[in-house]
Amino acid sequence: MPVLSGSRNTPACCSSRYGLAFLSCYGFFVAYALRVNLSVAMVDMLKNSSSANNSSSVCPHHSIPVPKHNHTASVYDWDSETQGWILGSFFYGYILTQIPGGYFARKYGAKWLFGIGILCTVIFTLLTPVAADLGAGYLIAVRVLEGIGEGVSYPAMHAMWASWAPPLERSRLLTISYTGAQLGTVVALPLSGQICFYLDWTYVFYIFGAVGLLWFFLWSCFVSNSPSSHKRITEAEKTYIMASLKNELSPTTDYIPWTSILKSSPLWAIVVAHFSYNWTFYTLLTLLPTYMNDILGFSIQQNGMLSALPYLGCWLLALLGGQLADLLRERYLIRTVNVRKAFTIVGMVGPAVFLVAAGYTGCNYVLAVAFLSISSSLGGISASGFNINHLDIAPSYAGILLGITNSFATIPGMVGPVIARSLTKSNTIPEWQIVFYISAAINIFGAVFFTIFGKGTVQPWAVQ
Repeated sequence: MPVLSGSRNTPACCSSRYGLAFLSCYGFFVAYALRVNLSVAMVDMLKNSSSANNSSSVCPHHSIPVPKHNHTASVYDWDSETQGWILGSFFYGYILTQIPGGYFARKYGAKWLFGIGILCTVIFTLLTPVAADLGAGYLIAVRVLEGIGEGVSYPAMHAMWASWAPPLERSRLLTISYTGAQLGTVVALPLSGQICFYLDWTYVFYIFGAVGLLWFFLWSCFVSNSPSSHKRITEAEKTYIMASLKNELSPTTDYIPWTSILKSSPLWAIVVAHFSYNWTFYTLLTLLPTYMNDILGFSIQQNGMLSALPYLGCWLLALLGGQLADLLRERYLIRTVNVRKAFTIVGMVGPAVFLVAAGYTGCNYVLAVAFLSISSSLGGISASGFNINHLDIAPSYAGILLGITNSFATIPGMVGPVIARSLTKSNTIPEWQIVFYISAAINIFGAVFFTIFGKGTVQPWAVQ
């Protein structure tokens, strides 16, 4: 019971660990806002969608009285294949820094790695309009460089939480931290639509870039790599965190058991689940605005608002799921492995069912948006499932493990949009049904694999 007692003596309010959670949440907000804003801006950057917001959509367009759409920025004649490469190019850079990010965060500390990584993404975001004017190849190159910068974010943050998150608070702290991604998506999609409509698409990149620069200043001033190096942490909180982790962390940062890591079946269970979940997540993240425009006939102004709805639900359920997961472990003493598997099943099978159902709604706009929203919302439950299981099985090497799993999980972001756009060249509802079926089948396979091979305790090789 000493951990519970320590938790009561070091409340969450005004604590340094929750301060880190909220600042890292802001960081992931910036990261994902910069990642998804192109998905909405792309609708407005194309010649074939600029003349009449949605006149070529499969379903009747939604005519509502709106002010005149402002169009002062350049537009481009990119075919669907080029669009797929532009939207997927981010992930070609993103995959390169996953494992190095985990390694360097463990070796040298996560604070500056995380901060400078996102700062690089901010800088290249500000250069996006210039790159687009120079040509599709330049835009692809800038998106690759953005990915390289942002690729260290999750491994670095996992490595930081290995030193900051008491075991029985992991679900709560990490869901607050990582749901910044969904929050960034929720805000960036509708706001990008409004910015495109009333200003022009270039301002999408300038405004969110400025928000990122503010975050970097705050992160630089108020965050430390560990409780022991934090200047403003209370002695009680420092003692509580370090005592709760003393039996879980490896005593050295020099030795990394690569062979044991790569032979670990619990790690490969996370790899398969992470890959499977991200196939659906990235397909929707990059192509949902296109689906809303080309199939359902929503304008650029409506598009961002409706594309954000699924991620609002995902954010809310991820936060609530984190509270519930730790409650089940702490108060009801349910084994960690059972909690992780249950949350993974609900967070992966549920989205698969509603994603397939969305493909059969035809032009029933209410049902289509509802099913897509429920699908993504249920995905938020998995945030307390496989998504933080790295810290359960090997907290000392959590950053490296996340680098490995996220490397595989980045592949869907690279190939998913390209495959989806190649399958939807005619933009018909049956073509999109195939895209949804593929995503759902991969999701279900990942959930089954994790349920069979997942574990919830620190592995012997992780503490030697």
